[in-house]
Amino acid sequence: MERTILYFAWVREQIGISEERVTLPSDVQTLADLAQSFVSRGGGYAIAFSDLTKLRGALDMAMVPLATAIGEAREIAFFPPVTGG
Repeated sequence: MERTILYFAWVREQIGISEERVTLPSDVQTLADLAQSFVSRGGGYAIAFSDLTKLRGALDMAMVPLATAIGEAREIAFFPPVTGG
């Protein structure tokens, strides 16, 4: 099943796109697995996904820890931590 992956803020700036449709590799179970798989794409993906402590994620518009299983979610989003001020 194809999933929509959304990228926000500096994650989007590093990879150069705001969204894409992908079929998840069979070994990808969690958001962290997916993020780590993107590193192998190289370029901006490697930069954006090299440090998981600088990322947050969401499944079907609900924020979740990166260790969360993707399951049947159709939309996956990655973004930096939000800061206030």
